[in-house]
Amino acid sequence: MGVEKGTRDSDIEREEDLDEEPGEVIESAPPLKVGEERELGNSGIKKKLLKRGLGWETPEFNDEVTVHYVGTLLDGTKFDSTRDRDSSVIMKLGQGEVVAGLDHGIITMKKGERALFTLPPELGFGVAGRDVVPTNSFVRYEVELVSWIKVVDVSKDGGIIKKIVEKGDKHERPGDLDEVLVKYQVALADGTIVAKTLEEGIEFYVKDGHLCPALPKATMTMKRGEKVKLVVQPQYAFGQEGKDASDAICPVPPNSTLYIDLELTSFKPVIDVTGDAKVFKKILKEGEGSLVANEGATVTISYTARLEDGTVFERKGIDDGQPLQFITDEEQVIAGLDQAVATMKKGEHAILTVKPEYGFGNIETKRDLAIVPPSSILVYEVEMLDFIKEKTPWEMNNQEKIKAAERKKEEGNLLFKSGKYLRAGKKYDKAASYVGEEEIFGDDEQKLVTAMRVTCWLNKAACSLKLNDFQGAIKLCSKVLGIEFYNIKALYRRAQALIQTTDLVSADMDIKKALEVDPQNREVKLIQKTLKQLQAESNKRDAKLYSNMFADMTKQTSAITKKLKVERADDDMKNVEPVAMEMENVADNSYPSDNGKAVDSC
Repeated sequence: MGVEKGTRDSDIEREEDLDEEPGEVIESAPPLKVGEERELGNSGIKKKLLKRGLGWETPEFNDEVTVHYVGTLLDGTKFDSTRDRDSSVIMKLGQGEVVAGLDHGIITMKKGERALFTLPPELGFGVAGRDVVPTNSFVRYEVELVSWIKVVDVSKDGGIIKKIVEKGDKHERPGDLDEVLVKYQVALADGTIVAKTLEEGIEFYVKDGHLCPALPKATMTMKRGEKVKLVVQPQYAFGQEGKDASDAICPVPPNSTLYIDLELTSFKPVIDVTGDAKVFKKILKEGEGSLVANEGATVTISYTARLEDGTVFERKGIDDGQPLQFITDEEQVIAGLDQAVATMKKGEHAILTVKPEYGFGNIETKRDLAIVPPSSILVYEVEMLDFIKEKTPWEMNNQEKIKAAERKKEEGNLLFKSGKYLRAGKKYDKAASYVGEEEIFGDDEQKLVTAMRVTCWLNKAACSLKLNDFQGAIKLCSKVLGIEFYNIKALYRRAQALIQTTDLVSADMDIKKALEVDPQNREVKLIQKTLKQLQAESNKRDAKLYSNMFADMTKQTSAITKKLKVERADDDMKNVEPVAMEMENVADNSYPSDNGKAVDSC
């Protein structure tokens, strides 16, 4: 092998000829300048930057990189060169396919970068050496990073390996509920193509799966427009059984590894609006900005409403018709449409799927264009034309805040009287937010807003009791008692909640405090009577428990005594000291919940 010289000073680009670009950061050190050399951490590897790369990303171990390199000794003797072979090489980082130290250097490089690495013997050819490389020699590699393919272990067990051929745009990835549009080609190890989508691709919901288990798993890791190559082991393909031929796929032999070219063309986000899988929103077109209509907004929408079989039963704002305008969270439309529209942005286009619980229930309902049968699933194609949100507290002056709080409180009272406790509670929360403790009011207004907050908390506590949210009621009443220590309603309602949570001692304390203020209060006396009955029942249970425990203890003591007598007789032992036993008694204070009707006062 001939002797040639390595990198020359003329190969180094002049610093002043380049635009400033971000460089690598090593242990918080400043970026390398062209022509500068620095050790990479404490690895013993030195890097000299010859040409800056593009962007800021660098490859990682397990990625497949395409590089050119020239290997030389410190005296310039060349021992290996892809340039001489006029062919770049593809190598998997972390495998030490050339030498281990080279992999550690390449992971610091950017696309298009050229650098000179000086490797210590232990990260080069070590004591063995090679050809013209003597034992324990330092070596140099001039490297150009042409490109790389990111490799991801999707399944974390080597079962699904993803190589990113072309990056996608944006940062969003599809979720389990989303509908994706993909294109793919599936081949066996011998190159036989067993499945391929049409040019337009195929749509499916991720949660429903498609083709084989690997496809939805890999798809959820991809971005729009991303193209990848998958290597899929049998356990994520068709396993030991293989796959018989069908319209969608040719036969796949048992235990086959699949090689899949996959592109995520697009996806439509699907949102579980209500959190119980009964109202879904599939976004066909993203809306403008980040603001959504939210509760209390005046919205204007157009829509076509269908049954599952495609029967149209209502249209608004379609074919020159008038769009629908309503205020969200006011029960002016069915609950599913109401709650879904409150999540939409201006200009958003979506398909809503509404289960009967959030639609028309089990009642036959006549609409504009058709009758909706009982227990029907409804499908709405909706466009948000415009919305006007309610003013927020920071957009109001003090008088407007007080008036808004009073209005919301009264709306809550009407809903409470109608038995709509959940919606009433929301109104009381809204009212309290207008006059929140963080708001600044004048001295003449402070007494009024404090009274308003107390009223809203008490009324929300009454809603919480009706909804069996006893901890919520306790918390709200405690807030009131933090301001008004002897507020009878707060003491009474907290006592109700405490009884339901089996805290009889605390409930007794609240009742006694209430009776100190108003000894003749009828509601408090009634709940005191209930509490005494529960305490008596609890005492009976405790007594029975103690009785059973003592009976068990007596039986155990008798059995032990008999056993000792037998042992004494068998062993001819005499004058054995009697055995003393001590037992700890445990009382259970649990008792059945009181099903008495709570007293409401708004």
